Amino acid sequence: MSSTQTLSSLSICGRLTLNMHSLNNEGGEGNQILTRQVTIVDKQGEISTVNAVSGDMLKHIQAEHLWQVSHEQNIKLCSACNNFNANRITASGEFVKTFDRNTPDSEVLDLLVSSCAIDDLEGILVTNHNKNVPRKSCAEFGWLVALPNNSKTQNYFHVKYVSDAGSAQGDEEGANIGQNIFHRPANSGIYALVTNFDLFRIGYNDISKKYVINDEARTRRYRAFLQSILYTFIKPKGAMRNTQNPHIVDFQGLISTSSRAIPAPTLSPLNKDYVSEMEKITSSLNTIENDAISIMAFSSLSEFSEKMASLINGSQPYKLKEN
Repeated sequence: MSSTQTLSSLSICGRLTLNMHSLNNEGGEGNQILTRQVTIVDKQGEISTVNAVSGDMLKHIQAEHLWQVSHEQNIKLCSACNNFNANRITASGEFVKTFDRNTPDSEVLDLLVSSCAIDDLEGILVTNHNKNVPRKSCAEFGWLVALPNNSKTQNYFHVKYVSDAGSAQGDEEGANIGQNIFHRPANSGIYALVTNFDLFRIGYNDISKKYVINDEARTRRYRAFLQSILYTFIKPKGAMRNTQNPHIVDFQGLISTSSRAIPAPTLSPLNKDYVSEMEKITSSLNTIENDAISIMAFSSLSEFSEKMASLINGSQPYKLKEN
């Protein structure tokens, strides 16, 4: 791959096989932990109810990896994101002091994008000083949806017993002692994944239509962004991983990239013909913009890692023409 190749967008669609995980818990009822399920329809109109992991969970995993990479590589973060505050830059006193109610939205975005890689890449809604300034995320994650008839949830009896050892505090309300009995799920299945990443928007002010940071800073954020995407599937963080770390058995699918304004295509692997369909879509799009779209197939997590590493080491972010 040429070191001068530029990528404007990247999409991943594939099938991820996970065993014995609890990434899709949605709360509890009594002593039962509940598994998140969704209802889907296939192209024949058949309706199925299946296990699913929210895109919010996947994006949180990716954002945490980005935070770790940014720390390691000394990429600029605001004070709130430096501590991985969920409120991001809106909780940064330094940022809030730099504008007021009368500051144009474009200037607020300039300040945001230049101040923090996480807010630039992951997005945030700035509501300080009664304003309403959105920064759209460069990352888009769909739900991780189990293929019909290819997932299973089992519930396991679990008990936690802690003796008070004769402590006088044993009868205190709320004390973490005694026997707690509950049932918790473990899920296994083949899950369909769809994601998209707008790489051209790194460092870009969507209002002024100009880049706020220089090319070197954009490239550093770009590489960290791609690393965090790769690490999301190497180590999917989430609920109950202390005792139900997912068994990642397989990952196969397609990485599609675009080198121009035409978007990198994706198609849900809920469609059994998604690979051949993606190949046909790519051929069609390349008749519009010659060789703008590329697809790379992978049949395992190791191949996915290899393809992503080649992009991290051998490409740079596309740059729009500025006003």
